Amino acid sequence: MINWSNCPAVESTQDRVSGALVFAGSRVPISALFENLEDGVTLKEFTEIFAGIKIEQVKAILDFAAKNSLTAA
Repeated sequence: MINWSNCPAVESTQDRVSGALVFAGSRVPISALFENLEDGVTLKEFTEIFAGIKIEQVKAILDFAAKNSLTAA
């Protein structure tokens, strides 16, 4: 499992979405990103569906996941 605590684009607080990992400054769970990508949604479409989420945030999360997925295995 990836340790998201070092990713500034992600946060988790008990008072927001029951402590789920979310895009920083939002209530959008990062799991929504991965679920939508699996369903074939593009990054642009994702940011249109989830207004307020910036493409830079999405790319930062994907980059962090890519760099840390091998070390988490």
